[in-house]
Parts: sequence; C-alpha cells; structure tokens
Amino acid sequence: MAMKLVVIGAGMASGRAMEHLLEANDEIYDITLFGAEPRGNYNRIMLSPVLSGEKQFEEIVTHDADWYESHGVTCRFGELVTGIDRMRKVVISEKGETPYDKLLIATGSSPFIIPVPGRDLDGVLAYRDLGDVNRMIGYAERPGAKAVVIGGGLLGLEAAAGLSMRGMEVTVVHLMGHLMERQLDASAGYLLQRELENRGIRVLCGANTKEIVGEGKVEAVHLEDGTVLAADMVVMAVGIRPNFGLAQAAGLKYNRGLLVNDEMKTDDPEVFAIGECVEHAGSCYGLVAPLYDMARVAARNMLGFHERFEPVEISTKLKVTGVDLFSAGDFAEGGGREEIVYRDATQGIYKRLVIRDNRIIGVVMYGDTSDGAWFLQKLKDKEDISEIRDVLIFGPGFAAGADADPMAAVAALPDEAEICGCNGVSKGTIIAAIEAGATSLDAVKAVTKASTSCGTCAGLTEQVVALTLGDDFVLPQAAGMCKCTDHSHDDVRRMIVAQALKSIPAVMQAMGWKSSGGCASCRPALNYYLLCAWPDDYRDHGQSRFINERVHANIQKDGTYSVVPRMWGGITTPQELRAIADAAEKFNVPTVKVTGGQRIDLLGVRKEDLPAIWSDLNDAGMVSGHAYAKGLRTVKTCVGSEHCRFGTQDSTGLGIKLEKALWGAWSPHKFKLAVSGCPRNCAEATCKDFGVVCVDSGYQLHVGGAAGMDVRQTDLLAQVETEEEAIEYCAAFYQLYRENAQYLHRPYKWIAKVGLDWVKARVVEDADSRKALADRFFHAQRIFQKDPWAARVAGTDSHEYRPLADLTQVAAE
Repeated sequence: MAMKLVVIGAGMASGRAMEHLLEANDEIYDITLFGAEPRGNYNRIMLSPVLSGEKQFEEIVTHDADWYESHGVTCRFGELVTGIDRMRKVVISEKGETPYDKLLIATGSSPFIIPVPGRDLDGVLAYRDLGDVNRMIGYAERPGAKAVVIGGGLLGLEAAAGLSMRGMEVTVVHLMGHLMERQLDASAGYLLQRELENRGIRVLCGANTKEIVGEGKVEAVHLEDGTVLAADMVVMAVGIRPNFGLAQAAGLKYNRGLLVNDEMKTDDPEVFAIGECVEHAGSCYGLVAPLYDMARVAARNMLGFHERFEPVEISTKLKVTGVDLFSAGDFAEGGGREEIVYRDATQGIYKRLVIRDNRIIGVVMYGDTSDGAWFLQKLKDKEDISEIRDVLIFGPGFAAGADADPMAAVAALPDEAEICGCNGVSKGTIIAAIEAGATSLDAVKAVTKASTSCGTCAGLTEQVVALTLGDDFVLPQAAGMCKCTDHSHDDVRRMIVAQALKSIPAVMQAMGWKSSGGCASCRPALNYYLLCAWPDDYRDHGQSRFINERVHANIQKDGTYSVVPRMWGGITTPQELRAIADAAEKFNVPTVKVTGGQRIDLLGVRKEDLPAIWSDLNDAGMVSGHAYAKGLRTVKTCVGSEHCRFGTQDSTGLGIKLEKALWGAWSPHKFKLAVSGCPRNCAEATCKDFGVVCVDSGYQLHVGGAAGMDVRQTDLLAQVETEEEAIEYCAAFYQLYRENAQYLHRPYKWIAKVGLDWVKARVVEDADSRKALADRFFHAQRIFQKDPWAARVAGTDSHEYRPLADLTQVAAE
C-alpha cells in the first residue's frame, strides 16, 4: 500500500520535487498537495512577461489539471493549512485533517512590506504571484494611471518594465546608490538605469520613502528629501522573508528560516522542507537553481537514498526588461585585486573581471552575457589565467590556446558545468538527454527544461546541443540571422553584393548590427557570405569560423579531435595505409574507424598533436579530408566498369575527377557526393547532395538527397553524355547553391525553398548561365583550393588569430 505524502505549497520547488518522485516511482506515494493559491504550479520567473502582456498565464503553467490527474495527485488548491500535528502526523486545514507518513513543507517566502505610514492603503501591492499581477494589470488599464515601484532589485525592475509596457507612467524609488547592487557594480547599474530611462521609466536612486499618502487609497508617495510622487498604485519590491510560520507553530527548529540538514530533513525525520522557506548551513536561497537542487535531493531521500545538498558557486544570469545581466563571485573593491574592464557605451556593453593572484574571483557583465558560463567555470576551477590575460576579457572567441573558439570552450566544460541556472541543468544532463534520443534543440528543451524559463541561457544550450549532435544539428530558424540583427540571411546576402560590403565590420555598420562584435551565430555566416561574394578581395577571417574549421579537425565530446585524410574517390594505396597505421601508433590514437564515406578516421587525437600528425600524413602525400568542413566532404564510389561485371562507366575515375575538382571549396553546409557505376547504385548516389548514376547512355545527375535526421531521395537534375558535362553541371550546381543558400542549410532545404525548376532553369536549361556558374566556381577554387594541413605545418595558414576590431583594415590590405 502506498505511503501518504502531504505537500504544503504548490510552488516551483515542490513541483520539481514531485516530478522527481513520480518519474522514479509513481507507486510509492499517494500525494496530497495543498496550495494557498487557487491554482497549480506555474513558472513564477515568467510572471513578468504576463504582466507586460507578452505572454498569457496559460503559457507559463508547469503542471495543469491533466498532469495532476494522470499522476494521481489530490489537489487542495486555495485551501488554507492552519496547523501541523506532528504527534498524530496530520495536517490540519480549513476543511479537516489529512494524515501523512511523510510531509514536505515548501511554503516559500512572503514579500517584505516596509513599515511606512500608508502601507495599508488600497493600491499598495506586493509582487509575488499571479493575483498580484492581475491586480497590477487592473490598475494599468485605468487611463493616465501612475505607478511608483519601491525597490530597484530584479523584481522591482521587472514590475516597472511590465507596467510601463502596459502604458503606465512609472517611477522606481531605490534606497541604494545604484540599481541591483547585489548583482551589479556601480558602472553596470548606471548602464541599466540609463536603459530604463531611455524606455520612459523614471529612476531615483539614493531615495528613501517617508510615507504613502491618500484618503483610503494611494494618491502619492513622499520621499525623505521632500519629493512628492503622484501615484495610483505602489508596488513594494524590497525583498522577501522565509515563510515558515506553520513549521514554527509545529515546534520545528528555525532561525532565519526553517532549519534543514544536508538531506533536506528538519529536526523531525518524517518532515522534509525545501525552497525559500528553509535555511541550510546558515544560508537562505532565493534563486531557483539551488531550490531545484534541494527538490532533487529531497525527492531522492524520500525514496530511501541518502543524497546531500551541496551548494555550489552561484551565478546570477538575469534578463531585466530585455537587457542581459550576469554576475558571479566577489566583485567588490578590495586590496590585492586587479580589474580588467571592457566598456562600449554606444552598444551598451560592459564587462568587468576581478582578478587576484592571476585567478578570476568576480565577474560582472551587462548587455552581452554570452561568455558567462566560460568565465564562471574558470572562477570555479580557480584557473590560472596568466597566459591568456591579454585577451581574457574578450571571452573564448579570442582567448589563446585551447580556448580559441566558443565551441572549443563549450567542449572543454566539464559535464557538471551549469548551463541553465534557472532549472539547474548541467552540460552532462543535456548530453544524457541526447544520448537517450532527444535529437533536436526543441526535444532537449522539452526533456531537460534548459532555457525554458528566463531564456538567457538559450545560446549556450544551443551550443552544447550543436556540439553533441555534430552534423545532425539543425539551427532553429528565426526572423533574423540571430539576436544581433533583425535582418534575414537573404537580406544580408543581397546587401553585401548591392553595396559592395567587403568586411564583417562594414556589414555590421551598414545594416545596424545590435552587437558591435557579432556572435557565434552571425560571424561564421558573415564570413562565409563575404568569402563567397568576394573571393578576390575578402580575406578569410579564421576567428569567425567554427572551431572545427579553425583547427582543421573534428572536435569530439571529450575535447580531443578526429583526423580524416582524404582518399580520392575512396581509393587508397599500401603506402597511404602504412602512413595511417604509423601515425595511429606514433600518436597513440585510441580508435581507427572506417567511415560511411569510404575514408579512415583517426579518433581521439590530442590538439597539441594535430600539426605533427598532419605533417606525417602530408609526407605520405595525403591531404586533409575536410571531414570537419562546411564544404566538400567525400565522393563515394563503387568500382564501376573497371572491375564490376555490371558497371556501365568508370565510376571510380569520375569520382576521383569530381573530388579533385571540388575539394577545398567552402559552402553553406557540408556537401557530399557519390558516383554509382550502374543503376544498382552501390555507392548510394540517390541520397547524396549531388549523385551520379552511370547508365549505358551516359550519366544521370541527381540532387538534393539526405540520409541524416531527415531521409530524402534525390531528384533528377539532368542526364548528360560525357564526364566533362557531368563535372561542369556539378560545379554549376554547387556554385548556385554556394551563392544562394542560407548558411547552415543543406542543399535539399535550399531546393525546397527556391524550387527544383528554378535550379534547372539556371543549371540545365540556360547553357550560358551554367558556364558562368562553373567559371565562377573554378575561379574561386584557384584562390582557395589549398591543403590547410600543409599550410598549418608550413606556418602559412590564414586562420591565425586576428581580432575582429582589426578587420576594417582587411579590405585595404
């Protein structure tokens, strides 16, 4: 028979605890849930967009009625719990008594109302739950209504922003010298204040409330300095206090909060407590990440385990009225400390690192927080940053060595690294979800809840998913290229050509980029678009490429690399095989694998060994197979007429010619070919980006296949008679794709967008167009068809470190 579990409090912490319990075993407990509100669990972090009108309440519900019913949870919402009798093990409510075997107290916190005259007037509100939000919306709907928000912390500013978006005239009154003083230093606080004022919100810092005045309802707020602020509504957002009155009356031990041990047990072993109502090891917590950790620990221990709650270094990554903020560690001023500060007032970006003994001890970021997890990990690890100090402030995209790219930094993060602070999701949790079958960003979000709360970790979550899925990752499409611009990929490509823009800064300036440095999504796209449009003038900016293309090898989940030498058309020699075997032994390569593209993959190569292994393979005449590239990967062939009794043409010979013509070309995404010697199609040409099927009368040319997350058979583009025609058609098709497709779109997605008829009109039906496309392709090849392994060994590789700020000089060079 199931034990009886009573849960007091239907907030986010208790909701997460019930999820853990029910996912592990839904038969151990018969759960009764009491909640003060007349509704179930919802995401309180997302109340702000409900207040502003950007979301409806239904969109932030975490557990609806069907969820509770399907899991057999008895809901007692809106029913006040008046007492706990621990001797008889019953919870006493307005409607009677409910027995329990285990009790979970998650009563949260209560808003602090400052004790000033007038605090009881009609129109003085707190900001804690949906009821408060609905009352605020009611005031905001009154024509000409004015609001005063007391408190310049996160909640106060979110309330101010939401009410302002509702059309109210809003003033923020804050006692301290700058906004969000617990999370931000004075400089970041100033930038935030300026941003709010630009949005029409009046901000008064260093201001103390004297009284709230009015006849039965709020009419004005008087400050200590004599300032009078007209108001119809006052929102108190000056802090919270743990709500543990029930536990206190039941005789449980308390201090600032209800005392719990590492297992989330009170001094009564049958009573657990989690959330904002508790105090653990002298600390009370208000951020959701540690509360979710408490929920997990309590659930595990109610199932009979003995897990411990271990607080970790807490970072604050928040979004206040559309502005990203991040802080961690100790960023106060003090002796023996150095500071590294980056400030771009025009773009509204501020970053400050506090350094002591060559280690980061504090971080504050405003406006651009994309590198927050990277800095936080270095802070947690107490890493010596002396070797990268000169470029440290610019983040992983500019740091030297192993941290030379955001994706490399993500790969280097340990599995326990926090990705989503709101939901307590680590990198390892995301990887485990993918390994269990979540094969898209949306699926990962659904399983782990990463980036589903405040959304500020969306970029980092996407990077972890992209790194883990590799080539199977599909970039979600938004209206703009990324958060840096509202312009689409097509708009950007047209502008680059129309205005002859020939550098990344020129594009950003001409098109009004929101971030002066761009991001990990737009910089690689811009670099490719410029490279394709201006092969004679544009110098490839390696720092704007993904890490795989910059180090000419595929990064693996453990931070090592995969090396794949090119084998033309899948043909190799004893000399090449000996060179591969020698390299595998010399560099202790743990795994040697034959790929689906008829190549040999050396897996597990350390980054520091890459130049040496390339040099050894180069000495044997082998070049990079570009297995990492947004470009030509492999040309798969069968043995064709030279050996096979069914072969109609020399498929191997044509495959080698195609590969030697196309290798080294950059494109929006990877590009795979195959040549089959007869309609039996042993090389699987009809699921490639470009496939050739040899027939008695010549060559059938196929395009737009896929064999990854999407499986798609090719469409017939044309049939030609000679190898020369096959090569020209292939080059023309590839160039048309290169010049028109969106970055990170495979050919089949591009064809679906423009139509196969449009492609045929330019490649098949118009001979002049086909020739011009092929000519442009081979012109670019004369410039870019170089082996990057040999270039790196020789020290002539173009992917050296080059700060984005220096790119304005590139065109002139």
